[in-house]
Amino acid sequence: MEEKVGLWWHRFITRLADDSHPEASVELDEVARAIGMLYRAGGGHAGVRVVPVADSTHSGPRAWLQRIAGSGQRAAQSRLDAETLALPPQLAVFPERELNRDLYLWLAALAAVIEPSGDWIADNRAATARALQRFAGLRGRHERLLQAHLAMRPKLQQLRGEAALLEAAVQAALRGDDHGALFVQPQQVAPVWLWIAGGEGTTADKAARDDPDGQGERPEGDPGAQNRKRRRSQRVEEPNQRTAMLLPSKVDSILSWSEFVKLDRGSDDEEDPNASAAADDMDQLSLAKGDQTTAARVKFDLDLPSASADDLPLGPGRRLPEWDWRKRVMLPDHCAVQCLMAQPAAAFVPRPALRATSRKVRRRLEVLRAAPRWSRAQDQGDAIDLDAWVRYRVETGCGAPASEAPPVYARRERGERSLATLLLADLSLSTDAYATSDARVIDVIRDALYVFGEAISGTGDAFEMLGFSSVRRQHVRIQHIKGFDEGWTPAVQARVGAIKPGYYTRMGAAMRDAIRRLSERPERQRLLLILTDGKPNDLDVYEGRYGLEDTRHAVQEAREAGLTPFCVTIDEKAHDYLPTLFGEQGYALVHRPQDLVAKLTQAWVRLAR
Repeated sequence: MEEKVGLWWHRFITRLADDSHPEASVELDEVARAIGMLYRAGGGHAGVRVVPVADSTHSGPRAWLQRIAGSGQRAAQSRLDAETLALPPQLAVFPERELNRDLYLWLAALAAVIEPSGDWIADNRAATARALQRFAGLRGRHERLLQAHLAMRPKLQQLRGEAALLEAAVQAALRGDDHGALFVQPQQVAPVWLWIAGGEGTTADKAARDDPDGQGERPEGDPGAQNRKRRRSQRVEEPNQRTAMLLPSKVDSILSWSEFVKLDRGSDDEEDPNASAAADDMDQLSLAKGDQTTAARVKFDLDLPSASADDLPLGPGRRLPEWDWRKRVMLPDHCAVQCLMAQPAAAFVPRPALRATSRKVRRRLEVLRAAPRWSRAQDQGDAIDLDAWVRYRVETGCGAPASEAPPVYARRERGERSLATLLLADLSLSTDAYATSDARVIDVIRDALYVFGEAISGTGDAFEMLGFSSVRRQHVRIQHIKGFDEGWTPAVQARVGAIKPGYYTRMGAAMRDAIRRLSERPERQRLLLILTDGKPNDLDVYEGRYGLEDTRHAVQEAREAGLTPFCVTIDEKAHDYLPTLFGEQGYALVHRPQDLVAKLTQAWVRLAR
């Protein structure tokens, strides 16, 4: 009974002491796309992701109710680092929902132009001036935010000593007045919601530099929403276990033992349910690199099959480069790529419903191939080509000589299409998960490949199908399913039926191998379709921004080679990273995995036109 009463009291007093406005709350997920677009439009790096930030401690004054409740000590303050723009998961600072939404947009604009130098106030003042100049349309919103924020700042007459001096400097800087030479840290004052609290490098980046070959451990699985919060962290070095610690002060000894004593803790396959709560209570996580890596403790790989049970290698393999965004260089011969083909398997017998779908889609594509198509930018034709007309008017208006027969017409004509398509399917370990109640992701991909092959074979266009997965950079696997010089035969269909989940998703290396193959084709139009269910990742440093930047660089290489890359995905979180990789119009998200069979072919039809 005492525990229940205590819990009721805690909830009551905490709710009473809360000075936020939950009725006007705005979630980060609601405006994440707008924030990303505004940040990149203002000059922010395309590889920076928008993520929620964890709470951190501040020293601002608290009301007496907050002191009774023990609340008001922590707040989610915005941060910017090399990989992420970390913003509060929700904003309920102002009583108006529109102001909270404008605050998200202002923080995105500020982050796009801020240049951290270590002086928190000076950096944000300079960034504010640049943001108002670059985003002139935000001036009215910023003025309303500023007035509302100044009204809720602590009153100077209620503060004493150093707290009053620090708060006075912050308020003067917010108004644009001289704030003096006082050096202020964000944790020393109440949260300044209109500013970016910090901009340090990430521990993930440092860890990658410390572990260039990626032999360290990486947590598996998809972290929960709580674990996805961005937290401050630092890399610490553990002292040698044999080093004696003889300190003259007992107090210093106790503190040293609590910080640096090295303990061999037991490991468990199950996650600690209190780990997230413990991390939320810390302002900064300390991460230490162990003496032994996973590869040193485990002398054999449980994932890779033996040579007799593995697929058949085709050729000696090849070396491919990889883009290192931290060094801004292309690492030559960094990845080892091996093409394999499944061993002869039983004939693939599709379900009657799948066979009926494939026949329907094939007939539709055959009709489209026979239909006349529009040829644009012609000297004469049946209709005006508006795009060509606009280009012609712009060119002649800029001084270009006018033509007697301007190429501004479009006409319908029949002709042979020159098109080659390479379909690159993600066969990573994540495809072993269930997409529906009765089908795995790999089953949905298998059905989509079968329907795609049946449909494209009816058009007569050249196409190739490959799968890919990886185990670090030394083992990138390209699964040969169908080559350009092969027909849609029962043997090829058997390879479609034999695909199975592989390992990880080193997408950049797989795309570069596909670019090499597709660039050798003589067709005028060449499509590179990527079919995936998640973002690029691998066991080594190919995680987070590293993998995204390498894939983005590979997409640029494909466009420079004259190819048309396009991604079809069933990942519900694709909007967070695919616009950065392929552009807003360079991908298609299939919300229901069972619709992939039809959507894949529809995407091809739209690109082929």
